[in-house]
Amino acid sequence: MLTDLIIKNFAIIENLHVSFGAGFNVLTGETGAGKSIIIDAVNLLLGGRARGEIIRTGETEAAVEAIFDLSAEHQLGQKLVDAGLDNDGELLVRRIVARSGKNRVFINGSAVSLTQLRELISGLVNIYGQHEHQNLQRTETHLQLLDYFAGLQEPLAEYRSAFSFYQQLQKDLNSLNIAERERQQRLDMLGFQQQELLNAHLQIGEDDELEQQHSLLQHAEKLATATSAGYDSLYAGQHAVCEKVSVVADQLEALQQVDPHLGSLAKSLQTNLYSLEDIATELRIYAEKLDFEPQRQQQVEDRLALLASLKGKYAPTIVGLLEYLERITAELNALNDVEGRRDHLRQQLQVQNDLLLESGKQLSRLREQAAIELATKVEGELADLAMARADFILKLTPLSEPSVDGLESGEFYLAANPGEEAQPLAKIASGGELSRIMLALKRSVPEGDGVRTLIFDEVDAGIGGEAATAVGEKISRLGKNLQVLCVTHLPQVAAFADQHYSVVKEESHGRTTTTLNLLDREARIVEMARMLGGSQVGEKTLVHAHELIESSQALVAN
Repeated sequence: MLTDLIIKNFAIIENLHVSFGAGFNVLTGETGAGKSIIIDAVNLLLGGRARGEIIRTGETEAAVEAIFDLSAEHQLGQKLVDAGLDNDGELLVRRIVARSGKNRVFINGSAVSLTQLRELISGLVNIYGQHEHQNLQRTETHLQLLDYFAGLQEPLAEYRSAFSFYQQLQKDLNSLNIAERERQQRLDMLGFQQQELLNAHLQIGEDDELEQQHSLLQHAEKLATATSAGYDSLYAGQHAVCEKVSVVADQLEALQQVDPHLGSLAKSLQTNLYSLEDIATELRIYAEKLDFEPQRQQQVEDRLALLASLKGKYAPTIVGLLEYLERITAELNALNDVEGRRDHLRQQLQVQNDLLLESGKQLSRLREQAAIELATKVEGELADLAMARADFILKLTPLSEPSVDGLESGEFYLAANPGEEAQPLAKIASGGELSRIMLALKRSVPEGDGVRTLIFDEVDAGIGGEAATAVGEKISRLGKNLQVLCVTHLPQVAAFADQHYSVVKEESHGRTTTTLNLLDREARIVEMARMLGGSQVGEKTLVHAHELIESSQALVAN
């Protein structure tokens, strides 16, 4: 909901700040007061074209700001978060137009592009009238309005699910139908890689074992020398340590009769002697097992080099190499069985195509019936809006190929007068007709496009009397669920408003400026009297204005 509008140095507006309420807000004023300028300012915030001539004479830049309450706009709130913008429940949009051409756009204090602005708030406000920001002129929204009117969200979702699966099957089949040369090149490359990995006879953990072997083979001579010498020193050599320890142990054992303490030392030495003999034996066995073969060392080095080469090509570990081998084997099987897969996908695609068409035809039947009902309802609404002879049609045109929205496109057609051939609405309807048709559609499909703030600029063009009263009543009832801003010259329309604003053009110090004021009850009666009687506002006109407001409010209170 639009809560505040701030305009500075825009055309003849010097500085304006106005707050809008929920429901039906009406803007009135004398011709030329600047009502359309305010609509132009809002249109600028919605991404409309910025022209340097809109800047107030003598100023270097113009600025337009708007604040929106996002409490009912959950999707937009999420869009702000996704775009990395602040979201505290309000949306502040600011657009600056400079004579230098350096125009800027800000959303919640962050600079954004004009494209981002349009994407973020395209579904926030619709202006109906002579301006270009009109969803009704975008034919892609017409089918959406019909689906909302008929409550076809569930069958449409089912159709779209079938369409998505159909598209995926088509994509899979297209990717399979690659050029035979490319497929053969891929087969050759993967076949070479597979054979290279298979020939390696990879074993998990073998690289660690080979590294250990390589280290032993590199130092085999040193290991043999050290272990053999150790064995000789401890046990086999002349004056070996074990021999000397044995002699000392025997001597101490012989003297234990003299001193028992020496006996315990002798036993300790004997125990250690056994340990030394065990170590000597292990050193002998280790030395005997050492087999320094230059041929074996070369084999280990070659194997490690092969593994290093494979790791550099395909994966950094043996586990990774085996996983890669598994993947390319699966791809090779798939490439070799391309015809079988192609046939299977074709069968799946045919089955899914049948399901898609069945779902689409069911959706089409529902739309055909709903299109008649919607047209009848809209024509009934238009009859109250001085378009009683209008012929309104939603034309459904079959598509050559299924689309994400169904088997047909939809577009509104209008024959405004009897005997005329219905033409596309977006091409032939005037601003006033578009406004009234949109009002009729909104009355028929309140939540049709999800936009909750509507601005009607020319809804009263070419009407009066009972039709004007009908317009006011319909807008007022629409305002029970949506926020509506309406620029009007008709008191019959203005009488239904929840909030009434007066647009006034004033002259001060040789400069003209426009102001917008929220009217209290007494001021509203005076403004309504002006609309009824022009410059001749007398007691009878004031009474008439009061009665018109009272009767209009009573009409929609029921």
